[in-house]
Amino acid sequence: MRKFVFFALLTVFISCKKEQHVEVDNPVEVLSQEVFESHLKEGNVQLIDVRTPKEFESGHLKGAKNHHIYDKDFKEQVSYLDKEKPVYVYCKAGGRSHEAAEQLKAMGFKKVYDLQGGISEWKGEVTTPADNF
Repeated sequence: MRKFVFFALLTVFISCKKEQHVEVDNPVEVLSQEVFESHLKEGNVQLIDVRTPKEFESGHLKGAKNHHIYDKDFKEQVSYLDKEKPVYVYCKAGGRSHEAAEQLKAMGFKKVYDLQGGISEWKGEVTTPADNF
């Protein structure tokens, strides 16, 4: 009988335990090209191109920094970014940037935006190495 009372009290105690407040995680937002571009035009953004360096050299969005998602040290490469400021990521078609955005969220970045369809669907200005001279 004592065992029954003990387990009954234990069950009541556990079920009455005060709920802990869990902050709702903000999901990665996938933005259309138009909305993504309007955010970039506001200036002073953290813009990451997660394609390979060769792809980046063939053309990238103005102001983007290249951090290839599949580099072993990707997390270390992006550790300089401010976790409190929004981060904008893109790739060629959207798959790699989705992976990168999820990793950034897991690292504690508050707001992460992913370009829908990647740079393949970009209709705005793309910087190439020739533009840098």
